Amino acid sequence: MKVAVAQFAAGFDKAANLAACSRLAEQAAQAGAELVVLPEGAMHDFGPQDLVLAPFAEPLDGPFVTGLAAVAHRRGLTIVAGMFEAVEGDPSRAYNTVVAVGPDGSLLGRYRKQHLFDALGWIESERLVAGDTAELLVFGCGQLTVGVMTCYDVRFPELGRALADRGATLLAVPSAWVAGPRKAAQFRSLMTARAVENVCYVAAAVQCPPSYTAESCVIDPFSAPLVELDVAEGVAVADVTAARVAECRARMPSLRHRRWQVSPLPT
Repeated sequence: MKVAVAQFAAGFDKAANLAACSRLAEQAAQAGAELVVLPEGAMHDFGPQDLVLAPFAEPLDGPFVTGLAAVAHRRGLTIVAGMFEAVEGDPSRAYNTVVAVGPDGSLLGRYRKQHLFDALGWIESERLVAGDTAELLVFGCGQLTVGVMTCYDVRFPELGRALADRGATLLAVPSAWVAGPRKAAQFRSLMTARAVENVCYVAAAVQCPPSYTAESCVIDPFSAPLVELDVAEGVAVADVTAARVAECRARMPSLRHRRWQVSPLPT
């Protein structure tokens, strides 16, 4: 099957962002993709640190998810994309949510980002609510089983391993990786590490400059970059197979050799 990563710079106009997502998903479909991964915050950009995100948040049956579902249904695609989801009873914060919609237009599930980016001068926890560690998103797509992580989550290998334990053979990682010295190199290193240690594909879609690094990619289970984008808006499509994951896991049976399990810390 073919998987696509798509990148663009989201702004503050949600309708324009949805149009960009739809346009990129159409390009992916035209290239034969069955799965397209869009960035974190594709519905609305994070903006400056003092921008309250809750007023822009939507429910899962709101215009953004409904619009993605329409494209997915029309093109027979599975689409993974980031949004801000309304938090009941908290008018000041939102969930940083990734949704997956299937080729029949149904909502396959949602994942609420668990690790909030309180680092390098950002304090996401002032604007966002962390997801419950018990709520992971894993779903079937063509030959593969997709597990979802979001941006800063990739610095925490336990989450990738928990998804692999639930059958994931591809990790989809919508991201808005903040630009800065060595940040793009860190991102690629972390994506490659998650692929190698879990012997799975990684498909990472990143927002574009100036705020973010872009350089979206699909990584093979043995670390080879299958496709890479530069910093411009665009789509890249890679061929991925269940047979490749099985081959790599047979040759490198590290998942079977483990002597430790992963469990959430108490809250």
